[in-house]
Parts: sequence; C-alpha cells; structure tokens
Amino acid sequence: MDIIFDTPRLLLRRFTEQDASLIFKLNSNPEVVKYVHERPFQHEEDATSLIRDIIIPQYTIQLGRWAVVLKENEEFIGWCGLKKLAAENIIDLGYRLRQEAWGQGYATEAALFTLKYGFQNINLDWVEGRVHVENIASQKVLEKIGMTYQTEDFIDGCPVKIYKISSKFFYDFVKKGNNMRNTS
Repeated sequence: MDIIFDTPRLLLRRFTEQDASLIFKLNSNPEVVKYVHERPFQHEEDATSLIRDIIIPQYTIQLGRWAVVLKENEEFIGWCGLKKLAAENIIDLGYRLRQEAWGQGYATEAALFTLKYGFQNINLDWVEGRVHVENIASQKVLEKIGMTYQTEDFIDGCPVKIYKISSKFFYDFVKKGNNMRNTS
C-alpha cells in the first residue's frame, strides 16, 4: 500500500488498477455522483479507464486523487486529493465518499489534511475547490477547512461555486485554533 499521508482516522493512499471495483461501486451510485457533472458508471471498465488515464498520470507530479480508507479496518470509503487542471493552471481539491460515510466528518478531515500536504509537501501557493451550487454539504466542508467563496461559474454546463485558499491563509487558519485533530 503506497500511503501518501494519514490523519487521525484515515489513511490516504495511491490507487492502482486493482482498485477498479472500489471506484466502480463508488461512482455507480447516482446519489454519490449527483452533483459532480458525471453519469453513474455502468461498467467496471469505466473505473479501470479512470484510474489508468486520469488518476495515475497525476501521480507523476505529486498530485492525484487518493483512496481514503479507515485506519481502524482499512475499509475504502472514497477518495480525496489534488488535481492539476492544466487548461486553467489550477490545482483543484476534490473528494468523493461512499454514501455510508457521509455526515461523519471524513470529508472535512481528508480535505483539511490534503491541503496541509499540498502546502507543506508540494509548496503550492493556492488551491481551488469547485462545488455544485446545490451541494450545501460540500460547500460546508470547504468553509470548515478555511476556503473562502470567490464566485459562481458554469463548468461543464453546471452552475458551481468556486472557493480558494492560499498557503498563507491556510497556516493562519490553523494557527487560529482550527485544530487539525478536530475536523468533524
């Protein structure tokens, strides 16, 4: 297991093509992909292609979507990570969790430590998060980790809110008592 980092409750590791069944199960749930401008997967080959063609290439630049597993039992609950959107020269924070993992603070925990990794280990200056305007739960996650609302836009024909955070603001946010241990 190629672990990128851990949090109090989670391990974040690189995906391999052998994880296709996990991604397929995650992305075949219509509720999970409701706000992400994607259709539910119909075939496991869709997951294999996603891992091979989109996720793994980002690992060569120290970025990527990483599998999120519970420390206590190594159960896969979703993914979180940083992705370079080359056309826009943006580093995008993204996360997606199995429905059974919603509402337990896992997205906030994974996203907060992903920002920490990006700013400390990769020396990023800015990270952006994009969320569908109707996805209130995801907007709250971005706000809990210190990201600030910037504007609304249309991406892939869908209305989104754009949030950003700089490395300086992130460190100030953490210093002001936004404890890396209390993420729920």
